[in-house]
Amino acid sequence: MIEIVHSLPTAHETVMAAADAAGRRIPPLWPLASSVAVNPFLGHAGEPLWAAGARLARAGGAAVTMPRRWYRDRVAAGLVTDEDLRDALAQAPAALRPADLDALKAAMQAEARPVPALPTLASLCAEASGIDWPGLIADRITAWAAGHFDEGQALWTPPPGGSALALWRTWALHDLTPEIAGLSGFAQHVAGVPDGTVPALARAVARLGLAPDALESYFHQVLLSLGGWAQYARYRLWQAELAGTSDGTLRDLLAIRTIWDEALLARYGDQIVERWAAVAAAHASPAVPTPDLVVDAVLQDACERAGQRALAATLATAAPQGGTGRPVLQAAFCIDVRSEVFRRALESLDPGIRTLGFAGFFGLGLAHRRFASDVVENRLPVLLKPALRTCTACPEGEIADRSARIVARAGRAWGRFRQAAVSSFAFVEAAGPLYLGKLLAASLGRGQAAAPEDPPPRLDPSLDSASRVASAAGILRAMSLTAEFAPVVLLAGHGATVVNNPHASALHCGACGGYTGEVNARLLAQLLNDPAVRTGLAEQGVVVPSDTVFLAALHDTTTDAVTLYADDLPVTRRPPDLARIRGWLAAAGTIARGERALRLPGAGEGGRVARRSRDWAETRPEWGLAGCHAFIAAPRHRTAGRALDGRAFLHEYDWRQDNGFAVLELILTAPVVVASWISLQYYGSVVAPDLFGSGNKLLHNVTGGIGVLEGNGGLLRAGLPGQSVHDGAAYAHEPLRLSVCLEAPREAITEVLRRHAEVRALFDNRWLHLFALDQDGRIAWRYAGDLRWTSTRQPGGVAPDVPLKAVV
Repeated sequence: MIEIVHSLPTAHETVMAAADAAGRRIPPLWPLASSVAVNPFLGHAGEPLWAAGARLARAGGAAVTMPRRWYRDRVAAGLVTDEDLRDALAQAPAALRPADLDALKAAMQAEARPVPALPTLASLCAEASGIDWPGLIADRITAWAAGHFDEGQALWTPPPGGSALALWRTWALHDLTPEIAGLSGFAQHVAGVPDGTVPALARAVARLGLAPDALESYFHQVLLSLGGWAQYARYRLWQAELAGTSDGTLRDLLAIRTIWDEALLARYGDQIVERWAAVAAAHASPAVPTPDLVVDAVLQDACERAGQRALAATLATAAPQGGTGRPVLQAAFCIDVRSEVFRRALESLDPGIRTLGFAGFFGLGLAHRRFASDVVENRLPVLLKPALRTCTACPEGEIADRSARIVARAGRAWGRFRQAAVSSFAFVEAAGPLYLGKLLAASLGRGQAAAPEDPPPRLDPSLDSASRVASAAGILRAMSLTAEFAPVVLLAGHGATVVNNPHASALHCGACGGYTGEVNARLLAQLLNDPAVRTGLAEQGVVVPSDTVFLAALHDTTTDAVTLYADDLPVTRRPPDLARIRGWLAAAGTIARGERALRLPGAGEGGRVARRSRDWAETRPEWGLAGCHAFIAAPRHRTAGRALDGRAFLHEYDWRQDNGFAVLELILTAPVVVASWISLQYYGSVVAPDLFGSGNKLLHNVTGGIGVLEGNGGLLRAGLPGQSVHDGAAYAHEPLRLSVCLEAPREAITEVLRRHAEVRALFDNRWLHLFALDQDGRIAWRYAGDLRWTSTRQPGGVAPDVPLKAVV
């Protein structure tokens, strides 16, 4: 007989597995230059809201829902009905939910009992010693990390090479602050740490007395206590894995913070030993949802059902009569919710104007190098890898490039001179008065804020003819734009021109990696205007009329001004009615600004909106994507003319043109996921601002070019500032999880979910809600989880559906 021996994991393997599992629960943080919205609950997609709430409350004291009074107010106002509450209650776990509607209402009237956060070892030592060890640790880690991770802001940076842990140990050996504060022997302790991240972690957790079952929970709490620094390290791992490699920075940060705990226990162990033993034992037990967490999740679900009823009523209203025949203008905008207001305004000007929505990178995943720059900008959703490389095509060639680089270097040298330790004080004394005019102009809202004016981009290297045709055909089919082309098809990327705003890139196009969208729009216009590509398209059944011109543009979401890149076209190909198009765009901008001014505090009327973008003291130049609550993929006539109030992502989609449902699969796995990141970032910044928000804009200090501190110390902050979700009196963003509405056969949607477990988990655990529209564009079916659907019209029944075989 052959005996099979199952080897147990070693201590190092157990520690590594727990560290990696905890790290996966941390959301990534993109640096300020290309910041994008990130779902802060990314690591909890595999569990429902109440389970995530139990885990986050225990580890960081964070809530995942609003206070009870917020729900009571909506019920009292009649916005949430008994039916909403009853339906939400039915979806909660039977063992923890209230017995019936009356019990739910009674629970709603009481305040929820918060789940107590487990104390950290540093907080226990602080109570024992009277020294703020959590605050001191945060400051010392920030002091090191700001230089170590610096992306060009610091004048002095540490030498490259070596792991983050090794470099921190070198730094910590010379940092006397911990010992001055009372942690005697800290430098000696650091010197004695074993080489290597996992050995260091293994020794620390052994000395901390943590059982294997406690490690993941403890590591998760430790990483949460590092704030944005852990999230930035998670970003590095994300980028590395996207490139097919790996990165150990997150583990290194975990080891650094655990070494602090190890040293604190050695110093204060006699005073906290019993309390710490109880905490360590609690970490070894699972985080169990409480009835209060379930009640709050039910109330949240009920509010979302109320919003879904309102959306269903809007979609069920009679559609306004649009124009017939060939459109005079087609305009493709990003699906971004801010485009909805402008699109509706533009369409109101002429029945021959039609708009459509598509992801703002227009299907071109670019790694772009701008004019006179070696920095590569990934202009595509962060979920994807660049497939194409582009650069700015400069007509003057190398001479202009060299001249621009010299000017840029001189500017950087001047900036370093102004900020240097020795010259900065003399500079202020001598040159300060010269900046008075600039300061006055900025204070009066007359600063500079202009759209990008780089020369047109070009592929580098270029694609062969067959690849160009295939790309063009794929993009047009994904846009459901394969017939009835207008004489002018506008391809409008978007961005935001603001001043004195560290988070400016967060107002740009999330589908373009936090950059403006004109590069992708201009490149696609070039591609679709290419005669050889037009010939290839016709051979594939996509016939573009010879008089159709694709024109790139950039929609400024702050001012609602639209820049046309008509100079990219040869003079002979420029639209003869360009002046009329500019007039339409200007008029639409006026209408859109008037609508948006009603929401912006202090805007007064639309004429003052543009000035806000140039005001260096304006904390709310625009609302960004605040208010987003729906994603709709359907033909435009389903939503045209309906006031969606800038709250819906609108993706053009006609399932009858989608052979094999490849486009449907693309929508569910890319734009829907990106929209969920946006929606849940706003949600998290409202319900858990201390953990998932970045605090007060007025106190922000940019650190390392990566992110911001709130004040002059503490940890790096991630998420949205308070001013981005609150107007000073009330929330500008209603925290509702996104409702995704697809006009497609249910069987096709189900099949996509069956193939993509991570996307399915978002819907199964109700981080997103999923609906199918019927043949009239009305919400007819709700996804109930586990690949099941229920009718929204007939309780317990199943509404008829279009046979899948009819379109395959």
